[in-house]
Amino acid sequence: MNDVDVNDRPGSDLSAGDLSAGDLSAGDLSGGDLSGSDLEAALAAFAPPVRPPAELAGGDLRYAVEDTAVGRLLLAARTDGRLVTCRYVPRDTEVEGLLDRIAREVSPRVLRGGRVLDAPRAQLAEYLAGRRRRFDVAVDLVLATPFQREVLSALTDGVAYGHTASYGELARAVGRPAAARAVGGALNRNPVCVVVPCHRVVATSGDLVGYAGGLAAKRALLDLESSPR
Repeated sequence: MNDVDVNDRPGSDLSAGDLSAGDLSAGDLSGGDLSGSDLEAALAAFAPPVRPPAELAGGDLRYAVEDTAVGRLLLAARTDGRLVTCRYVPRDTEVEGLLDRIAREVSPRVLRGGRVLDAPRAQLAEYLAGRRRRFDVAVDLVLATPFQREVLSALTDGVAYGHTASYGELARAVGRPAAARAVGGALNRNPVCVVVPCHRVVATSGDLVGYAGGLAAKRALLDLESSPR
């Protein structure tokens, strides 16, 4: 095999020795018209603007887990702002279980965080601080049974802030006077705790019974609502 000299390649007018590091200056690379500082300024002009990351698109629901004075709550809302759940989730397994239920019964597209949760989170904080008596967020009872919806609607309409009712009274309000125990079960599975105030329902004797967040949380909420502001 014959050796091939670089200088013998077709179209090659320069030998390797014709180029050396000392033959090209920064001015040669920039066209000779820009100094180092001018070149930096020119390049900076092409730098893209820095913007905060956009909220991730998609997802039929957004959720957040909030640590509050009455316990850990998972809030989930549709992208139009309707609150689907505000439920006690003291353990991570309960977070996973509730998210699985939402995926099965509402939509599998559930993402964490999002501005749609700003209003319910802010109103919850105001309520727990004693600065709010009524929630303005729209509620979607898609996770409730038809009987639960009937009971929860009667509760919202008939038992105001600072007041309580018995399970029997609420049963009569929905036209089922013998269904006090069923009313208690419906309230214990309330998918929108605190916002839909099932904590305001007590035994006929006035005793506190059956609350998803525990009796200490129920007492704290009733004490909050009975305190003068």
